[in-house]
Amino acid sequence: MIDHADDLASVQAATERLLAAVGALDNAAVTQSSRLPGWTRGHVLAHLARNADALVNVLEGRPMYLSGEARDADIERDAPRPLDVQLADVRESAERLRAAGAVPADWSRTVELRNGVTDRAERVPFRRWIEVELHHVDLGIGYELEDLSEEFTEREIGFLAARFAGHPDVPSTALATVDGRTWTTGGGAAGDPVTVEGTAADLLGWLAGRRDGSGLAVKGGALPSLPPL
Repeated sequence: MIDHADDLASVQAATERLLAAVGALDNAAVTQSSRLPGWTRGHVLAHLARNADALVNVLEGRPMYLSGEARDADIERDAPRPLDVQLADVRESAERLRAAGAVPADWSRTVELRNGVTDRAERVPFRRWIEVELHHVDLGIGYELEDLSEEFTEREIGFLAARFAGHPDVPSTALATVDGRTWTTGGGAAGDPVTVEGTAADLLGWLAGRRDGSGLAVKGGALPSLPPL
């Protein structure tokens, strides 16, 4: 069962971790490449700030972004800013999202995200938690997938497994961790079922496009190629 209040608290804790880690950087480090192709760390921080404001829009019934082009332009505009400005923007936009989440509302209602995607409002805080945690890893400043909490990792694997369920390009795939947790995904592509096993961090990294899957063991065929998120 989803508890949006607990997830909002987890978002706040994850944001504080990220701000503390980024606060130890300098202006030069913000201009250096992140782990995301074509993006500096400044791009990642700018995206996190604008995503928080976009999710405020979602919770308040407005379009998430004016357009995809406007979203990209905002990130490009904000990426070169100095560290102190980046930190203030991430902190202040996170506070705006926290305040929007504190307003009494019907959390079972359906909201619209990007590209026509809809979801229940109660799942928006977890979606933000994903953004903060994975992009903290993307910064490449010492926070790794192995540092994520067991709760987050398990939920995110389940979230991504559900996202790829029935996808026409993904064969039926069983996912298993070394300690016995299991999920299923795919099933829309022809071919024999495969089983993919590994640590929870490696499974999450592969599903989220952060690792190439070389640390995983595959039985019954080749490692499936996953579509972009």
